[in-house]
Amino acid sequence: MKGFFKIPKAVNEPVKSYATGSPERKEVLEQYNQLFHSVIDIPLYIGADEVRTGNTRKVTPPHDHKHVVATYHLADETIVTKAIETALEARKKWSKLPWQERASIFLKAAELIAGSYRAKINAATMIAQSKTIHQAEIDSVCELIDFLRFNVQYMADIYNQQPESSAGIWNYVSYRPLEGFVYAVTPFNFTAISGNLPASAAMMGNVVVWKPSDKQVYSAKVIVDVFKEAGLPDGVINVVYGNAKMITDTILNRPEFAGIHFTGSTSVFQDIWREIGNKIHTYNTYPRIVGETGGKDFIIAHPSAHAQQVATAITRGGFEYQGQKCSAASRVYLPKSKSDEIISLVKKDIASFKMGAPSNFENFITAVIHEASFDKLASYIDRAKASDQAQVVAGGKYDKSKGYFIEPTLIVTTNPQYETMTTELFGPVVTIYVYEDDKWTETLDLVNNTSEYALTGAVFSQDRYALSQAIEKLEDAAGNFYINDKPTGAVVGQQPFGGARASGTNDKAGSAQNLLRWVSPRLIKETFVPAENYRYPFLDKE
Repeated sequence: MKGFFKIPKAVNEPVKSYATGSPERKEVLEQYNQLFHSVIDIPLYIGADEVRTGNTRKVTPPHDHKHVVATYHLADETIVTKAIETALEARKKWSKLPWQERASIFLKAAELIAGSYRAKINAATMIAQSKTIHQAEIDSVCELIDFLRFNVQYMADIYNQQPESSAGIWNYVSYRPLEGFVYAVTPFNFTAISGNLPASAAMMGNVVVWKPSDKQVYSAKVIVDVFKEAGLPDGVINVVYGNAKMITDTILNRPEFAGIHFTGSTSVFQDIWREIGNKIHTYNTYPRIVGETGGKDFIIAHPSAHAQQVATAITRGGFEYQGQKCSAASRVYLPKSKSDEIISLVKKDIASFKMGAPSNFENFITAVIHEASFDKLASYIDRAKASDQAQVVAGGKYDKSKGYFIEPTLIVTTNPQYETMTTELFGPVVTIYVYEDDKWTETLDLVNNTSEYALTGAVFSQDRYALSQAIEKLEDAAGNFYINDKPTGAVVGQQPFGGARASGTNDKAGSAQNLLRWVSPRLIKETFVPAENYRYPFLDKE
């Protein structure tokens, strides 16, 4: 098939409301109940094979941790090695497949998620990751669809980027897949990220070994089902679960390792980077290292800010999905003149929250992901209660008897370097520091210098001069910077996402910049009539 192909224009998937009486509400609740009262078996996916080792773990909902909804099988080193070799074999055909045929597979996957798989992937995310229906919808459906659609558009844009030619010469660039395989490591908190990290590399002609978080295996299976139905060839994306260190070590020992696409903890990413450096002489090519890690994200309000707007940004930015977003607001700087009003409004919001299972659509808050997270958050809350530098002004209770429930907690501190202002907690805990109104400039410096991270941040102000100053002073403090808005909720195609400093390589998921990391350009120059004499005119005698 020959031609210059124009792809369908990418548009953001509309978010459904799930309002009372809506058909989508009825459908997702039916799907939730069906899945919740079933126990499925989740294999490893190696090429065309579904591999079951018999060495299994259970999947339990965080909001009902004694209830089992699935078991999944763990890989050993032999299986990881087979996944690598299967991927490399698949590369022989996949890397040569015309780009429009690769595009078609992922565009079909987007349509399947928008249609017949919508309720299932939402329900799976609600069950195993304890997301409300709204958080599941914007993540596992809309954002994942957007990644697939916009990445196809970006792929076409990249291929269209060609150099100039001159008389008698034709220059063009071939965007080759990487020479080897890509390792995708994905987190528990976003189903969309888990789908995008392997898919974006595969879309550009690469083959992938994918290790989802063990707390996201359940919805990852739905992604696998979608890709298979969409026609993704066997072996292009191979899925393994198990001991993270063993899997990573096995992969990093291979000379064909060509890149890692990672979202997870900063310390793990740094360890992987160091290990790649230590083994750099063993690889066939310099591996691409792409990662998005942690955040200690901020909101700073100027004295001119509207109190209600700041309070809503804190409530939504800090507590949606229990604060388990790398972009979640967790440190807040309020001017003294507005602090009492803003804190009072946030406390009012917290008092109105209902907390429980996501199957009850009245609940704004559900459970944190697992017991280790629960115990960590509880310890920080307890220390804040006992500290002479901090006061818990809202929330602060917790209970793990049925699910891992942490009340949304608001702390006010007199120390801008207090531990909950500086440490990434990844939970529903927001800490506020109150500054003197005339210390705006100094507080901007404080915001910039407090954290090792630089992922997201927000400034609220009605004073344009103050906003301009904040934009300049906080230039390095956030890869995604929001003016008069909460620091969460980046939309593919509108706000490419990623941060710097300890927050990652800032390769901007949901943009062409990210896809460029998964190709190795080759410039081809063709001269139509080659020279036949080495001599240049300057060599001639006078």
